[in-house]
Amino acid sequence: MPAPSKKKLTLSMVMAVIFFGLLLAMFSPIFNGENALKASDRLFNSISKGSSNYIPGLKASVAKRQGTPVALTLEFVDGKTEGHEDVAVVGADVAAKAARVLGAVAQAGVQGQSVTLSGDLGAILGAALADAEAMFENRGNEVAARYGMDEREALFIWWKALTAMDDELKRAGGKENVALAKTVSSVITKGVEVGYNYYGITPESAGSRAGILTFSLVFYVIYTLWWGMTIFYFFEGVGLAMTKGHKKEA
Repeated sequence: MPAPSKKKLTLSMVMAVIFFGLLLAMFSPIFNGENALKASDRLFNSISKGSSNYIPGLKASVAKRQGTPVALTLEFVDGKTEGHEDVAVVGADVAAKAARVLGAVAQAGVQGQSVTLSGDLGAILGAALADAEAMFENRGNEVAARYGMDEREALFIWWKALTAMDDELKRAGGKENVALAKTVSSVITKGVEVGYNYYGITPESAGSRAGILTFSLVFYVIYTLWWGMTIFYFFEGVGLAMTKGHKKEA
C-alpha cells in the first residue's frame, strides 16, 4: 500500500471546499433572482423555442380535416394533474369548462362529467391551434379574454378535451377513426403542449448566446473533472491507490 501523502490530502480538501463553494453559489438566487439551474433552464428553453414551432405545419394538416363531422361523448373523470400530483382534477368542473371552450366552435352540451360534442373536426382543431399559437407567441391575454379564464387553464382544458377526443376515436376503431385520432394526437403533442410549455419564454438564437453556451459547456466539463480529481487525490492522500497486482505462478 502506498504511503499516505499529506500534500495530496490537503490538496483534495482545498479542491473539495472550492467544489462545494461553487455548488452553494449555483443554488443561490444570484442570477437576477434565480439560481444557476433555473437560469440555465430558462436559457436553453429560450434557444430551443426557436426550433420548436410546429404549428404552421400542423395547420396545413388540420386544414385537410375541414368538413369532417364528429359526434363524440367525452368523459372527464376525477383525478390528479399530470406533473402536479398535488393538484386535484374534478371531472365535472373540467367538463363544464371543456364545454365552454369547445362551445366556441362546435355544439357542446355538458351533463355531469360528460360532454356531448358535435361539430367540424377541422374547425375544432383549428381553434385549438389558434390558441396554442397565441400562447406560443406570448399573447395569452387573447386566450384569456376569449374564454373568460386564465390562459394556461384554457390551454390545459384544450389538452384534456383533445385527449378525451383521441381516446374516443381510438375506442371507436376503424381505419378512418384511427387516422383522425392520429391528427388529434399531433395537435396535442406538437401544438397544445408546445404552446403551453413555451408560454412566457422569449426565443433566442444559439448564435446570439454562443458565449454563454460555450462557457456553460466548458464549465460543466471542468467542474465534473474537478470533483473526480478531488476524490482521486483524497484516496492517494490517505494511502489508498490502485496498483498492479503480482501474478502468481501455479
